[in-house]
Amino acid sequence: MSVAIFNLDGRTAAVTGANTGLGQAIAVALAAAGARVALVGRSPPDETAAKIAGLGGESAVVMADLSATASVDRVIAETESALGPIDVLVNNAGIIRRADALDFGESDWDDVLATNLKVPFFLAQAAARSMTKDKRGGKIINVCSLLSLQGGIRVPSYTASKSGLAGLTRLLANEWAAAGINVNGIVPGYFATSNTVALREDPERNRQILERIPAGRWGDPADLGGAAVFLASAASDYVHGVLIPVDGGWLAR
Repeated sequence: MSVAIFNLDGRTAAVTGANTGLGQAIAVALAAAGARVALVGRSPPDETAAKIAGLGGESAVVMADLSATASVDRVIAETESALGPIDVLVNNAGIIRRADALDFGESDWDDVLATNLKVPFFLAQAAARSMTKDKRGGKIINVCSLLSLQGGIRVPSYTASKSGLAGLTRLLANEWAAAGINVNGIVPGYFATSNTVALREDPERNRQILERIPAGRWGDPADLGGAAVFLASAASDYVHGVLIPVDGGWLAR
C-alpha cells in the first residue's frame, strides 16, 4: 500500500479546540499530511497557526463559542469561505467538571453536556449537510474518552457526555455511511494536557495511573496524530463507527 493513501493534499479540515493540547496536535498532524485546517474555538490559536505555518501549511482561524449551538452554522460557513468545502470535521473541544456524584450541580451537568455532546452533534449535522450537498462525502472524527467505555469517578457529566458521544458516533456512521461519510472516534487515554494537571501533580494518583499503563508513560498529544490522519484519509474509507483507543495499552490491561 502506498503512503499516498494517507495524503490529505487538497482537503479542508476543521478542528475544534485547536488552540492547545490534543486539538492542537491533531490540527498540526492533519496539516503535516497536507490538509488546509480551520482552527475553531474561543481562544486565539496563535501557537497552532504558527506551528502549521512552520510546516508550510495553510490554516484559518474561526472564533466560536462551542458551549452553545448558535455558532454552529457559522463555523462551517467560515471554514468553507476561507479554505473551501469541508472534507473533515474533528469534534475535539470538550470540558470537564469534577465533584462527587452526591454533590454534583445542575449547571455543571448542563455545561458539560452542551459542550461535549450537544454541540458536536449539531456541528456534525452541519458538516454532513455540506458533504452531502454535492455527494462528495467526507470524514467526521469524534474525540471520545476512556470514559466512553468505563465509568470513572467524580465526573458524572463528563462520563455521560463521552459515553453519549461514542453512541452518537455509531448512530451517525449507520445513517451516513451510504452517503460516503465516515464517522469514527478516537479514544485517548491519559494524556499530559491541561485537563490532567491535577492528576499528574497528585503523587498517589500519578503512580496509580502509570502502573496501569503498559507503555509506562502519559501520552503526548502528538501520539494522536497517526490515528487522526488515518481516520481523515482515504486509508479509512471502509471504516465506519469504530472507536480507536490511543491509550498506551490501558484498555488491554
